[in-house]
Amino acid sequence: MEPFVFFGGKGGVGKTTVSCAYGVKSARSGLDTLVVSTDPAHSVSDVFEQSFGDDPQPVDGVDGLSAMEIDPDTEVQRHLNGIRQSLSDQVSAAMVNEITQQLEMAHQTPGAYESALFDRFVDVMRESDPYDRVVFDTSPTGSTLRLLGLPEFLEGWIDRLMHKREKSIDLFEKAAIGNNEPRRVMDGDPVLNRLRERKEFFEFAGGALRSDAAFFFVLNPDQLSVNETRRAIGEMADNDLAVRGLVANKLTPEPDDDEDGRGARYLRDRVNTETERLAEVRETLDPPLVAEIESRTAEVKGSLLDDVADELDVETAAEAPTFVG
Repeated sequence: MEPFVFFGGKGGVGKTTVSCAYGVKSARSGLDTLVVSTDPAHSVSDVFEQSFGDDPQPVDGVDGLSAMEIDPDTEVQRHLNGIRQSLSDQVSAAMVNEITQQLEMAHQTPGAYESALFDRFVDVMRESDPYDRVVFDTSPTGSTLRLLGLPEFLEGWIDRLMHKREKSIDLFEKAAIGNNEPRRVMDGDPVLNRLRERKEFFEFAGGALRSDAAFFFVLNPDQLSVNETRRAIGEMADNDLAVRGLVANKLTPEPDDDEDGRGARYLRDRVNTETERLAEVRETLDPPLVAEIESRTAEVKGSLLDDVADELDVETAAEAPTFVG
């Protein structure tokens, strides 16, 4: 199994429970493991019943397991501050205020969260040396797919920006000849250097996701969840990212044979419907079902988390990174 494992799925299917359970499973098998949440709901803290922040902290009661929760608002502000600082070093003082105003407006624009979170979780991958396995509890499907699709999209975008910048500098150099020698403005151009750095960053991210990461989707046994999972698998394929397996969560437990009350009849009908959905998953979706997890009457914490971990038929042995490092 690759060192970086992502669990995705639509909101409410139980990604956090499964991510934390797999983190426990990996740690119990002797791997130094980090669970990283990019979900603004901060549910990892709820599952482990302790608070986590932006830096990894040990999980109480589980040797070898740490967790961290990336706050989207904090990351967006940090991301925009970095852009502000970088641009402020390259433009006149008169432009700094205008840049600040534009960046403040950008804080709430679509894509700001995705871009900031993407930078942060790639940094986590780059700085993962202390850990054998890093498990990502991602945000709901749409946001995750936009996140994972960024490398391919932004590599092309930056290529076009670099071409325009180089063409602009070339025209400037040709018009600024002194002593019959062109001014070599392109050498050391800060904007062009920044664009090249970003291009290398996204090339690294794309390579890391394709070579050193495994992706799983969590779904519930209902038609809406199955349909969204099918679309998500297709979108992942469009980004050259394969889905390793599917986890069916929140299955209805079947009543005993001698039970025949109204509740038992409802449960049997529900189980029959879910059985049809699971058959559809097996027959029409390529990734295999690696776990079928029944609903619990209590919240999944403590020993119940170990029970869920035991139900996950997902390899824990970690390969060394082939791209990251």
